[in-house]
Amino acid sequence: MKRWIVLAILFLLPVLATAAEQQVVVFNWSEYMPDAVLAQFEEETGIQVIYSTYDSNEAMYAKVKLMDAGGYDVVFPSTYFVNRMRREGLLAPLDKSRLAHLKHLDPNLLDKPYDPGNTYSLPYLWGTTAIGVNAAMTDASRIRSWRDLWRPEFKGRVMLSDDLRDVFGMALRLLGHSANSTDPLQIEAAYRELADLMPSVRVFESGSPKQPFLNQEVAIGMIWNGEVYMAAKENPDIRYVYPDEGALIWVDNMVVLKNAANIENAHAFIDFLMRPEVAVAISEEIGYASPNAAAVELMDASVRHNPVVYPSGEIIEKGEFQLDVGDAILTYQKYWQKLKSGN
Repeated sequence: MKRWIVLAILFLLPVLATAAEQQVVVFNWSEYMPDAVLAQFEEETGIQVIYSTYDSNEAMYAKVKLMDAGGYDVVFPSTYFVNRMRREGLLAPLDKSRLAHLKHLDPNLLDKPYDPGNTYSLPYLWGTTAIGVNAAMTDASRIRSWRDLWRPEFKGRVMLSDDLRDVFGMALRLLGHSANSTDPLQIEAAYRELADLMPSVRVFESGSPKQPFLNQEVAIGMIWNGEVYMAAKENPDIRYVYPDEGALIWVDNMVVLKNAANIENAHAFIDFLMRPEVAVAISEEIGYASPNAAAVELMDASVRHNPVVYPSGEIIEKGEFQLDVGDAILTYQKYWQKLKSGN
């Protein structure tokens, strides 16, 4: 009997190992991928998606470091964190021979300084951070500038992103500086501006920034374009305003961690997300711009020509893409902690 049990276990081991391999562990931003897309991938490939979310690059990075660039397979850092994670050896080079749909990506969003040649990353979605307004609570036509968040009538009714680069980027642009400044004096000046705003701030929110607007908790705030796109479906009074000083522009990217356990499945997942019809489904549901040129051509005109999702060339030119600020991030973090703690 024992012999048969041993034989049965030996027979089952390859089956169990195969089953264990048929998964991909994904760590992504909150509200950033339709459930239907994940279900379609699982149905087509038989690969189970183990999916969890974060609400800031800093939270993602801390978890990745804690787990020694393992535990997850595919992660979605913004550009400046791709650069940081690449330099720190946290990312695995992509095997582009496994990425048949890479050809669909817009060349204008490839081969950037944060990852020359896209050795480690490929763009997933791009978007903007600008001003959200509840037109039922204030006259949206009078909102033109980041400075409007400081208006006295909005005391206690302002929302800020729970993202230090977004918040300091806003203040730096308002002061006429680059959102990517590495000058300690400029960063300190931005902190002082933000400290003056704090009595008006009701909430810092990055998990679901549309919710304080939908709950009528805030009248105005900084927010990502896709959140307004989704919120406006429920309440058309939620509007999006590009400030005169320029919006913050960002790209979130697909990467594979250096110690990922499911490398092949990670590539299969990334390639699936680059299929034009899949990229269309993602962009049309959550309202962020796709870097997939073939997908944009297939999109419904109501999305493709929606300035909330796809800003004009003039707005892009006026805005600024977020970049890595190197060791200056320590200065940002110091003042961010002071701002959040009220010191």
